[in-house]
Amino acid sequence: MKYFAVQVRSGKEEHFLELARQNMSRSGYTEEDCARLFWPRRSLRERRRGVVNDCVKPLYPGYIFYMGEEISPDLHWILRRSPGFSRFLKDNRNIEPLTENDREILTHFLRFGEVTGRSKVYFDENNRIVVVSGPMSGLEGIIERVDRRKGRAKIRLSLNNNSMLVDLAFDVIKSAEEKNGK
Repeated sequence: MKYFAVQVRSGKEEHFLELARQNMSRSGYTEEDCARLFWPRRSLRERRRGVVNDCVKPLYPGYIFYMGEEISPDLHWILRRSPGFSRFLKDNRNIEPLTENDREILTHFLRFGEVTGRSKVYFDENNRIVVVSGPMSGLEGIIERVDRRKGRAKIRLSLNNNSMLVDLAFDVIKSAEEKNGK
């Protein structure tokens, strides 16, 4: 299966997704076809003025994805006419599926659902992060920075040869050595 990226107005992804699915339904697309258009997100905790709240933010800000073999001319027209549309990647005349590397990272996150949760981590004796489970497992090599106080790690994601830093949340668990009192 191929994945295609649709660039939309940043901050308006949810609105675009709703309208695009409505337009698809009106044009005869099934509910299953509409579900192939998706928006991956991540769950975070934010602290504002001393109050901690859970929030959901986009994993790839400004992008919606479509899973299918191709983007038909009909679907192309529906998505382009939906408010908030910017462009297809690579461009509107040359729509290409995601590269192998981009697709692998996207499908890695999709294994955890459309909204990824928090990873379970601990820090080894050299104070390096070790991911036990969750969305960051297997991505240790692209972690750029860790903020233990906020419980977040910045990872570098790439999409169409552009890179972006994204925060992913984690919960620190005690290592086996700390539990045994060593």
